[in-house]
Amino acid sequence: MKSFRTEIENPVVEKDIIELEKKIRAFREGELNEEKFRSLRLARGVYGQRQPGVQMIRIKLPYGKVTSHQLRRIASVSDEYSTGTLHITTRQDIQIHYVDLERTPELWAELERDQVTLREACGNTVRNVTASETAGIDPEEPFDVSPYAQALFEYFLRNPIGQEMGRKFKVSFSATEADTGLSYMHDLGFIAREQIGVRGFKVLVGGGLGAQPRHADVLYEFLPQEQVIPLMERVIRVFDRYGERKSRAKARMKFLLKDIGLDRFRELLEEETPGLPIRELPIDVSDYPEPEPASQAPAPVELEDQAAYQAWKRTNTLAQKQPGYAAVGLRVFLGNFTSDQARQLAGLIETYAASELRLSLRQNILIPFVREEWLPNFYQELRKIGLAAPGYNTAADITACPGTDTCNLGIASSTGIASELERLISVEYPDFIHNPDVVIKISGCMNACGQHTMAHIGFQGMSIRTRDKRVAPALQVLLGGGNKGGGNGLFADKVIKIPSKRGPQALRLILDDYLRNGGGQSYDAYYQGQGQAYFYEMLKPLSDITDLQPEDFIDWGNQEKYEKAIGIGECAGVVIDLVATLLLDAEEKIADAREALASGKWAASVYFAYSAQIHAAKALLTSEEVSVNTHASILEDFDTHYVASGRGFGPGSFREAVLRMNQQAPDADFAREYLEQARAFISQAAAFRQKELSHVS
Repeated sequence: MKSFRTEIENPVVEKDIIELEKKIRAFREGELNEEKFRSLRLARGVYGQRQPGVQMIRIKLPYGKVTSHQLRRIASVSDEYSTGTLHITTRQDIQIHYVDLERTPELWAELERDQVTLREACGNTVRNVTASETAGIDPEEPFDVSPYAQALFEYFLRNPIGQEMGRKFKVSFSATEADTGLSYMHDLGFIAREQIGVRGFKVLVGGGLGAQPRHADVLYEFLPQEQVIPLMERVIRVFDRYGERKSRAKARMKFLLKDIGLDRFRELLEEETPGLPIRELPIDVSDYPEPEPASQAPAPVELEDQAAYQAWKRTNTLAQKQPGYAAVGLRVFLGNFTSDQARQLAGLIETYAASELRLSLRQNILIPFVREEWLPNFYQELRKIGLAAPGYNTAADITACPGTDTCNLGIASSTGIASELERLISVEYPDFIHNPDVVIKISGCMNACGQHTMAHIGFQGMSIRTRDKRVAPALQVLLGGGNKGGGNGLFADKVIKIPSKRGPQALRLILDDYLRNGGGQSYDAYYQGQGQAYFYEMLKPLSDITDLQPEDFIDWGNQEKYEKAIGIGECAGVVIDLVATLLLDAEEKIADAREALASGKWAASVYFAYSAQIHAAKALLTSEEVSVNTHASILEDFDTHYVASGRGFGPGSFREAVLRMNQQAPDADFAREYLEQARAFISQAAAFRQKELSHVS
């Protein structure tokens, strides 16, 4: 494999990539079990595909911001290591597919030349920080949330408190009360607010989508900006300690909030406060780079089709708060564009904009700082590269996850039905290309990566079994979701399940009824007025499966007969319970704690030492088949099974000893003392385990 030591200037990044290379080699040589390796590679953005032998690489792009240099780098990497196709996700990342595992360290090193990372793009980590794509240009925003999203991203990247949680953790920033960052469906959501000249945020916690969507609770109506990062650290510490770890289906923050309630959650946050490394962290926005719009005026152009231009301008341009500038929205079909388009787009944003763009939560691209008088030129150039389709963020612009194209968890094709529905709207309902009031989203399974549960009209990939045991692709139709603003949202009602090939008929019935009976109302008001039962009766005939035709057993975009095939999902990593692996993990954490201590990173050292003790205690409990669901239960159960029973641990409480890290802010003396405590315990636990094994043999 290639050496990265001469190519990467940041020694922390260099070490990270070299470590990935070593772990790949250890895995290939049988020195590292598959589950442990999976957990490690996921935390580095390397995700298994439905197709064997290749990987999906998720590129982490905080709040969707991409510079022209970064875009060229990503395009080059896609050509060299993948297929030349870039996929924008609903979390403002870019994914590339069909990558050889052995080449992932080299790929990562190439990206880092332009400060693009894979770190914590997947796995049980703090995922990409998302934000309103209009941040910094929105006429309604009290201030630009971009610097705050950037600061939060930087603080938690590689932070030990967020590396091995029970599940993933998602955070968002919204620029205005319109809440286009969708705070109500995030683990932690921030909505920009200003009070008496003080910048801050409304804070929501515990939201989520998936099979059991939950609306986030309001944690603070207003939190000053200097409290944002300390609050998130407390929230993650509580989630790390008390969040479910045994059952993946219940391991999200939303279930913790549901189980213990908001009041108890607040109490746990306060318990974490004394151990924080910082109580306040003001974010200096003056360090955030100012945009530099292009200044060289292009020659005026005469457009041949003024009607097409005006249609595009009406749906694809947004007024900015900066006078004289407009933001241009690119409607990216299913979030997919080519490396050639990316390279050409990089040149265009240097010539006509400010050399940067934002990826959107709806899998599109927004380009700010285009001078209004240059819009005809920009439109003409976008047409040349196939990125001038009208209908940005309208009903004709459907969001869909990759589904069965590449995802292990896909049940039915989401991209295939999305393509057909977009075609149907353009041909049969052309006026909807100007309608931003109806949001259509599609997911290939219940995990809701396509965000179907918060759509006005949503479809979820499923399967359906006939009386003669044949299996056909199906769609769950969901209606009535939507973002209400201010941190409030509605989750869609599950209305009915139908064969997938009847999806277009279902959409026709819904849109025809809306046009006929909507009376000029918003789609939200129309749906609430009619009610779920009304739509069930309307769509009920489509659910009859007594006379399915041969084509009903072939999914959209496919030629062969449908087979329901679900692999192992890797959306949130795995739980590893092998005793030897846990003890090895504990030793690695001790090494990490020593290194952090030597570097003067007291808080990181303390948290690594904490994790080491948790891993070792879990190893011994696991060896006796004690169910361990949370870190909190590990601490309690170890006292019960090992300390109170007089088995050589103690005499004091293990729980109290470990949780000393909550009682004071970390400094050099405490970090050193706490590391020694952890080291001694790991040695004792390993000796205890060895003694047990010798007795068995």
